[in-house]
Amino acid sequence: MFGEISQRYDLMNHLLSGGIDIYWRSYTVKKVPPVGTAPILDVCTGTGDLALTYWNAGKRNIPVFGTDFTPEMLEIARKKVSKVTGTENPGARIEFSEADTQQLPFPDNQFQIVSVAFGLRNVSDTQAGLREMVRVCQPGGSIAVLEFAQPTLPGLAGMYRWYFKNILPRVGQLFAKNREEAYHYLPASVSEFPCGQALVEIMGECGLHHVTYTPLTFGIAALYVGQKSTSQEAAGQESMDQENME
Repeated sequence: MFGEISQRYDLMNHLLSGGIDIYWRSYTVKKVPPVGTAPILDVCTGTGDLALTYWNAGKRNIPVFGTDFTPEMLEIARKKVSKVTGTENPGARIEFSEADTQQLPFPDNQFQIVSVAFGLRNVSDTQAGLREMVRVCQPGGSIAVLEFAQPTLPGLAGMYRWYFKNILPRVGQLFAKNREEAYHYLPASVSEFPCGQALVEIMGECGLHHVTYTPLTFGIAALYVGQKSTSQEAAGQESMDQENME
């Protein structure tokens, strides 16, 4: 399904969101900025927009990796890099590869930031995906999850649901011409995916600490941020758990 809509994926994202998706990614990078020179990983990267935003924020000196399970999407991401660098193999410390977020091909404790934008709900086992993201994150590093949410303002919530269920699928189907009706999948997946405090609690269960979430654009989307504990914090928590047991 994602392979079939890949050629018009960016156009439809910008059109159906009114361009706000660009701001959401920029906000994510400002809220969870790169520090130092340790690499960054963007999972479910799609056509690479968030990975490229991080790459530019690091002045293209910080290694950035993007993974996705759709090769057609990754090909577009690589072409975006080529347009910037003027070569198919820029040597500019950004790399895209095919991988399942539930089984990432990276060693433990490697990345200062592990991010995902509008892709976590597409991982079949949310907790398995989050635990893999935590595994490859450095102690003290950050996990950033940008995802659609459910507005709570009475008037806006009703308008949003109506647009999502009636307008968005028809416009998306008209432009994408996808036999799997990908833009019917979008509202269904958003409505079924946990948001707000529910996702905060899931992230905590997957090993993250100090998890917060920030509603964006009246709650249409939200940014969730959590930290992987350091060895000292982990030891302290283990000591507290033992004292509570006693």
